[in-house]
Amino acid sequence: MKPRVGVVGVGAMGMGIARTLLSKGFGVAVRDVVAEREGEALRHGARRLEGDVDVLVSVVIDAAQTKAVIEEHAARAPVFVMCSTIAPADSARYAAVLDAIDAAMLDAPISGGPARAHNGTLSMMASGSDRAFELAQPVIEAFTRKVFRIGPRAGDGSRMKVVNNMLAAANIAAASEAMAMASLLGLDLRQAHDVIQASSGASWMFGDRMPRALAGDYAPTAAARVLLKDVGLFVQEARKLGLTAPMAECAQEIFEDAIARGYAEEDDAALLKRYADAWNAKVPR
Repeated sequence: MKPRVGVVGVGAMGMGIARTLLSKGFGVAVRDVVAEREGEALRHGARRLEGDVDVLVSVVIDAAQTKAVIEEHAARAPVFVMCSTIAPADSARYAAVLDAIDAAMLDAPISGGPARAHNGTLSMMASGSDRAFELAQPVIEAFTRKVFRIGPRAGDGSRMKVVNNMLAAANIAAASEAMAMASLLGLDLRQAHDVIQASSGASWMFGDRMPRALAGDYAPTAAARVLLKDVGLFVQEARKLGLTAPMAECAQEIFEDAIARGYAEEDDAALLKRYADAWNAKVPR
């Protein structure tokens, strides 16, 4: 028998995880604060999370929502798989809360975007006890391509994700700046994309975000406000160590400006429109 799985948070990533698990024969129960998302998951064969499950997967936005999930649902399962990007100190604190009720926690942020969530090929950077990995293994292997086992210390999965997402934020900010400059220099933006993608300036974020931006598609697969939160966590960790983080702080400022211009709920590729606004450059809208 496959483990019974609860998925709390069925937005862009959580919906992909839930549907992947359903397609592989898992019984999946879901909850979401947005009734429409929950209803969509139910239409795909999930049930509403109301009873006990074997593995509880949390795919919510931030630490406050993660805390709420733990308070409402953690007692339903022996293992809690925390897939959000939150501060390492919060991960460690939540692991202690779960340990007190004899529930194991995997600090297990994910990466790869909604498309990879839907085809079960996400990357996961996870830390936790041997017991937590053993209990969660059949479930997390069903929706990931690669699980990086960071170690046993609670918070180390989150530490690794904070490092990764700083680069994601810096890359999309740099890519947007470069493409806006290409426009001002009179270059064809689609050709600029093709050249960069085949050359040393390419990055995963550039290859994922720019084709959609150049098509004028800013529907949020990852809202700009979310990556602002993530790069802010990197800056926060640097300051705890008494360090400045100029690249992260610069990306943070650019994201803050994009959000101030009204792009908080658009895809983080809307940083391209932020540069178009600031520089009066022509880009697809």
